[in-house]
Amino acid sequence: MARIHCLNNISKKGTDQLPAGYELVDDLAQAEGVLVRSAKLHDAEFPPSLLAIARAGAGVNNIPLDRCAEEGIVVFNTPGANANAVKELVLCGMLLGSRGVAEGIAWCRDNADDADIAKSAESAKKAFAGREIMGKKLGVVGLGAIGALVANAAIDLGMDVYGYDPYVSVDAAWRLSKDVHHVTNLDDLCAKCDYITIHVPAMESTKGMIGADQIKAMKSDAVLLNFSRDTLVDNDALVAALNADELGRYVTDFAIPAIMGAKNAIVLPHLGASTAEAEENCAVMAVAEIVDFIENGNIKNSVNFPACDLGPCREVGQRITIVHRNVPGVINGITEAIAAHGHNLANIISKARGDFAYTIIDIDDTVGDDAQEKMSARENVLRVRML
Repeated sequence: MARIHCLNNISKKGTDQLPAGYELVDDLAQAEGVLVRSAKLHDAEFPPSLLAIARAGAGVNNIPLDRCAEEGIVVFNTPGANANAVKELVLCGMLLGSRGVAEGIAWCRDNADDADIAKSAESAKKAFAGREIMGKKLGVVGLGAIGALVANAAIDLGMDVYGYDPYVSVDAAWRLSKDVHHVTNLDDLCAKCDYITIHVPAMESTKGMIGADQIKAMKSDAVLLNFSRDTLVDNDALVAALNADELGRYVTDFAIPAIMGAKNAIVLPHLGASTAEAEENCAVMAVAEIVDFIENGNIKNSVNFPACDLGPCREVGQRITIVHRNVPGVINGITEAIAAHGHNLANIISKARGDFAYTIIDIDDTVGDDAQEKMSARENVLRVRML
């Protein structure tokens, strides 16, 4: 039914979900679908056969989204599939930022040859004393799948949680504990909280959103956690604050040169989603998205086209899917042409996102063999499929 190319090692638990008739192929040029994790695709040439790319993870900075849209290729990601893994590491990061755990471990290793290490440790441990997180204020910037889980877990740990997200969705709001305080000003959250954790996507609008002003507003013993993307923080301002003891700790999952030598920085090697469970969850979700799109034309969790879902294809008639530019008249022209040839439209859904749009049409019978070619030739139509 379709050929799928894996650009990285995708969990077998996911690829085992491919229905009968699907084939895993080694050559991208043969593929209708691509499953990818971290492989960089910006310089890749996509064959005309390629319909969709599914990223087994949340971030899609390794995929040329605009070019894919221009070529009618739908790009999916798997939001929430690795959320629990990241949440758990964020909680670990808070504890690492609160207690001298990392320093204590390093001391033990450095003094491993001390025959009287137990006694020495009793004297040394005061240098690693920390504080408890219970009762402290946590600010969560971004209340999507991960941010909501972190906020709720922190409530359960006895923290006083403040959330900032001007774009929080209704679904995300339902997931949040009623005890999370809603904050409308980022600077106020930074000034108020003992811990600040960032959970927003990396976009042009969020680049450097934790800048010099926000860092300056933070308490001198505050702990800033970044398990989203390194570009969200002004690293120059951050390092300056850390080295001047104007910020307590920085705990991050991104090992970049600018941070490595900074005082009081705890740096992890991008472990957020590195659990067997998260990799399996992402793979299963990515496969489900790409199969539903190939077989039914439905779009769920795309990052370059709107969500658009008419459910499974009907047992009678035919489904037509159209990738097109978001300009007036495209769908009117196609539906009028369908009706003019005596075909009844049973159902239609059309959604737009920025410069692009997507339409699904169910008709009660089938169109002629040349209909797809004629529709594809229309101005502003990028791709047509008959299912």
